[in-house]
This record gives sequence, structure tokens and C-alpha cells, in this order.
Amino acid sequence: MHHRSYEFWVKCASIVTMVMVSLMIATKVWAWLASGSAAMLGSLTDSLMDITATAMSLLVLGYALRPADDDHRFGHGKAEALAGLGQAAFIAGSGCFLIFHGIERIFNPIELTHSLLGVWVSIFAIVCTLVIVIVQTKVVNHTESIAIKADSVHYKGDLILNLAVLVGILLSYYGIRYADPIFAIGVAFYLLYNSWDIARESADHLMDKELAQGEQQAIYDIANKQALVHGVHAIRTRQSGKIKFIQLHLELEDELSLLSAHNVAEEVELQLTAHFEGEVDILIHLDPLSVLKRPSVNL
Repeated sequence: MHHRSYEFWVKCASIVTMVMVSLMIATKVWAWLASGSAAMLGSLTDSLMDITATAMSLLVLGYALRPADDDHRFGHGKAEALAGLGQAAFIAGSGCFLIFHGIERIFNPIELTHSLLGVWVSIFAIVCTLVIVIVQTKVVNHTESIAIKADSVHYKGDLILNLAVLVGILLSYYGIRYADPIFAIGVAFYLLYNSWDIARESADHLMDKELAQGEQQAIYDIANKQALVHGVHAIRTRQSGKIKFIQLHLELEDELSLLSAHNVAEEVELQLTAHFEGEVDILIHLDPLSVLKRPSVNL
């Protein structure tokens, strides 16, 4: 039931986001065609990236949430990272196009028409983005989904973006001719920054980057505090989608029975699972102390 609930809320957030962004795209296309605003084109480009990212997220999450099978024993979580790299390349290309368009408008400025239309569309976009952020925040509180949490941070940034577009159009309306293309270039750099951030995070997942130092220290402390554990070593961690993978070695007395050693490992696993939010895959190796004292053993 928990898995079903997680999947339901994550898809619910994605669908609400797609509906709101679709409304924003329709109004921004109308405003851009009517006003010719480069900043509005930048905002439209960002909304197109948003709906592409959300649609891909919806499709990929459906695959990434599948349980492990015979061909994918570690699950399908890395599919989300692969989609992230594709999104990053697409967003970066759009940002470069927008920079060239903004530069062209600086050298060949045109007078904006229907500037107030752009103002009202920007206000409408801000309201829609607020709806998205509120829904995503509720879903994150319910599921702790990393994907939706990252999406929510992105849309909070979009609030700033839409405000920038609003200011750019208002300045152009009052005679500051270069405000519109300059704000368009600013939007482009915002897109490039986001694409780099998405690419870096996706690469970290694909390259099996270790969990944060604080999380590694928590693993060591939880395992080492057990009464029968004399030490912990060879901690290895990574994350694939929503699943954290943890491997470690426990140092135990030689005389400990197999059943007692198993119980110690099981208790460590239970405490690690309780500590980390979400799904955790834990592999524990048991080492007798006498073996660790041999010089040939590599810790």
C-alpha cells in the first residue's frame, strides 16, 4: 500500500504540473506573438522545458519505480538519471539559442507592442507556478520523493524568473529599450545554470557517487554502537533513484555463534533502515577479529 501511495502522489503532482504549465504555455505563446517580447520568448522557452521535463519525469518515474527483476537485480532507478542527462542537453541548447536571439535584439531593437498584455500573462504565470509549488510541497511532505522535491525547487526558481520577465517588460514599456533583450539573456543563463545542475546530479547517480559525508558517518555510528560490534570498516554507499545502497563489514568475536552474529547484523540493518528515509538496500559482511589481524587482509 505504501508503494502504491507513493506512486499515486508522485504521478498526481506530475499531472497537476503538466496542466498548469500547459495553461502557461498557451498564454505565453499568445503574448509573445502579440508583443514580440524577447523576455516573453525566454519565459515561453523555460515553460516548454518545464513541460518536457515533467512529461519525461512522469514516464521515467513509472519505469524507475518498478521493482527489481531478473534482468535488473538492483532495480530501475538509474533510468531517472539517464533522462536527466537528456533533459540537461535539451535545456542547454535552448539557452544557447535564447542568448543569440537576445544579442540580435540588442543590435537590432524593435518596439514592443501590447506590453501590458505581457504583464498580465506574467502575473498569470506567477499564479500558476504558485499552484504548482503548493501541490508539490504537499506531495513531498507525504512521500519524501527526491524527484518531486527537486522539481519543486526548480519551480520556486521559476517564480523569480517570471518576476524578472515582468520587470523587463515594464521597463521596456516605460522606454528602457534594452531591458527586454538583457532580461532574455539573463533567462538564458538561468537555463544554462539549471542544465548544468541537472547534468551534474544525474552524472553523480550514474557514476555511483558516495552518499554525503554526514550519512556515511551516521552509518558508521549506528553500526559501531552495537554491544557486540568491535569495529566497522569497508563502508560503501551509492544511490540509484529512490533506493540507497549500503555495504559494510562488521568486526565480531571469533567465538560468537553464527546465530548470534546473524542477529547482530539483523539489528544493525533494522536500525539503518529506520534511520534513512525511503528505501534502503543493505549488505553486511561479518569478519572475525582473528582474520582482521592477519597482515594479508586488506581493510
